[in-house]
Amino acid sequence: MKRYLLYFCLALFLCSVSGLSAQDGSGGNGPGLEIRLGDTEGEVDVGVAIQLLFLMTLLSVGPGLVMLMTSFLRIIIVLGFLRSAMGLQSTPPNQVLVGMAAFLSFFLMMPIGEKIYDEAIQPLQSGEITSQEALTAATGPLRTFMLKQTRPSDIEFFMQISGTEATLPEDLSLRVVVPSFVLSELRTAFQMGFLIFLPFLVVDFVVATVLMSMGMMMMPPVIVSLPFKILLFVLVDGWFLVMQSLVNSF
Repeated sequence: MKRYLLYFCLALFLCSVSGLSAQDGSGGNGPGLEIRLGDTEGEVDVGVAIQLLFLMTLLSVGPGLVMLMTSFLRIIIVLGFLRSAMGLQSTPPNQVLVGMAAFLSFFLMMPIGEKIYDEAIQPLQSGEITSQEALTAATGPLRTFMLKQTRPSDIEFFMQISGTEATLPEDLSLRVVVPSFVLSELRTAFQMGFLIFLPFLVVDFVVATVLMSMGMMMMPPVIVSLPFKILLFVLVDGWFLVMQSLVNSF
């Protein structure tokens, strides 16, 4: 992260030096790079160079934002609990679990993405709003989504830590909403993971009891219970139930 910030500051400095040299040496006639915070009509906006640098920085931290500010966090944790509960070490592989979580998150976040495009990106491309106004409009639907999944106690906790005064939910800063959302998602995901573990734990107990009664103490119960857990999961259509529970939880 420090490396990306260093690159960003260096690129910003080089662009500033290029803009100053172009203004001083060319007299306004030659080509040059100019970073401006306003246009001829007085509307404050960020120059194209700053927008490109901001976009490059956003792309570098994009995976972290996707994991922490969308439904991806809860889905990937629940799928990880499911694989551990069944006793499977590498099936499905990590790439499959991440792909399932990514596409399911894309499906769940599609209405929010469309709302952000209609309220922020499209007006910005048509020149109706500035980049600052577009950023504010884009964070609105995302903040609303996170607040719906966040417990009030978590919000109050981070408001107390940050010293934020009581305000309306839609006026809360992202520095309060994002950590509150992450804490609530972790709690919800672990609760769902515990419920997923219960039926498989019952199978392990039954198999271990039967082996003990038969005197087969040297036989690992996991080896015997694994086929029964897979059979149980297939018979009840477990993948459908898990996906249905994840979608309905939002």
